[in-house]
Amino acid sequence: MKYRPLGKTGLEVSTLSFGASSLGSVFRQTDDTEAIRTVHAAIDAGINYMDVSPYYGATKAETVLGKAISQVSRENFYLSTKAGRYGVDTFDFSSSRIESSLEESLRRLKTDYVDILFLHDIEFVQPEIILQEAIPALERLKQQGKIRFTGICGLPLALFEQLLPKVQVDAIISYCHYSLNDTSLLRILPLLETFGVGLVNASPLSMGLLSTRGTPEWHPASPELKATCLQAAQLVAERGEDIAKLAVQFSTNNERIPTTLVSTANPVNIQKNAKWTDEPMDLDLLNEVLHILKPIHNKTWVSGLPQYNENILV
Repeated sequence: MKYRPLGKTGLEVSTLSFGASSLGSVFRQTDDTEAIRTVHAAIDAGINYMDVSPYYGATKAETVLGKAISQVSRENFYLSTKAGRYGVDTFDFSSSRIESSLEESLRRLKTDYVDILFLHDIEFVQPEIILQEAIPALERLKQQGKIRFTGICGLPLALFEQLLPKVQVDAIISYCHYSLNDTSLLRILPLLETFGVGLVNASPLSMGLLSTRGTPEWHPASPELKATCLQAAQLVAERGEDIAKLAVQFSTNNERIPTTLVSTANPVNIQKNAKWTDEPMDLDLLNEVLHILKPIHNKTWVSGLPQYNENILV
């Protein structure tokens, strides 16, 4: 496992990190005992950063993760959680709710601090609330020692382009923008590097787009995007390989991207993912896949307020 600096935080994070959404039975019903073993397997494989949210499984993911990490030395990993989003359409970024949300998360996670607290999916609320309520709350929590660093996350890249010049945060989570089918995240790397903001890349499989199983009905991608990604996944399967392997290797290979989150509640899967990061990519197969995906390259979907989605290719 390789490690890279996360912006100016001083944290050296594993290139592959653990997203705990699966522990909340978000994608399938999971067994808590197996989920706890998955967390321990991730740490044993060299993964030293985990991310979660009260939104995942209506607090279940935090509860299960808390049980898992209570059995491990706190010095062995970095931990982030989120605040502000609590349901599909439930958001509250008021200062008081951010502060109470963290207290609830700390109890579930069985710890007295998190390394990073992210504001979760902020593209759904007016920026004034983030600037006047949520960011000051993060700063107070930082001064109190309950969080070490502050962050924001969301889908539209315009979100970061518009807000980062106005706020001081230590890190961002961006998802579905650095994967085989979408590398548009590259466009904001100079902005992040200018401000010294740490980058957490998430969802190298584009929320299930890159899979032979076909995309779930709820996925917001267009039919063209779904069909083309399925075609690429099927090609890789015909070659006797797993597109998940190629996707994880592709996303973790870029030195300018400190870490990429993957989520699973299966210990064998997380061990495989970690092992893949140390194996060489099949460049011929990669080029074949990129050729198939070229017609939909960097196409994404709308999320949140119109001001963050005006120039989105769909």
